Amino acid sequence: MKSSSNLYLIGPMGAGKSTVGKRLARVLNLRFIDLDEVIADEAGTSIPLLFELQGEAAFRERESAALARATQLDGVVLATGGGSVLAPVNRELLTQHGFVLYLEAPIELQLERLARDTSRPLLRAPDRGQRLRELAQERNPLYRQLADLVIPADRAGPGATARRATAALRNCWQPSPPARIPEAIDGRA
Repeated sequence: MKSSSNLYLIGPMGAGKSTVGKRLARVLNLRFIDLDEVIADEAGTSIPLLFELQGEAAFRERESAALARATQLDGVVLATGGGSVLAPVNRELLTQHGFVLYLEAPIELQLERLARDTSRPLLRAPDRGQRLRELAQERNPLYRQLADLVIPADRAGPGATARRATAALRNCWQPSPPARIPEAIDGRA
């Protein structure tokens, strides 16, 4: 059983890291942080505009710097960006400073959830399904390598995913104070 005061969510875009992360933070009585929001706030612009003006490499540098700061905090649920696992230094930060929960999502579910989303720079491709498959081929092995726990995302929604995650966490994560895992989550999770 891994002990840590932090819970880090990894997985592809559309898996529900931010939505599920907020629910988990609420039931675990931890602070929620969305890494992409931190990056956008610090840059003073949106992620798509940051990609457009500075490129992916500059975004990844900002992402690594923000992750380095976030992993120094205690008592947080951190939703990472889908590509945050690409840099070896990021992978090391995640595994050394927290319990890593991988929200696994099939391509079909990602396509459904992201159908109307035009804000994802990496999805600006003629064939979104093909692009998601390419990203999955590169990233899924890294997600699995880092994961202390894998929870599949499905059509049941973020509440059900959060409830499944909470039940599974009781068996493999020993939260350091101030976190505690409740026995059950009411329907609002």
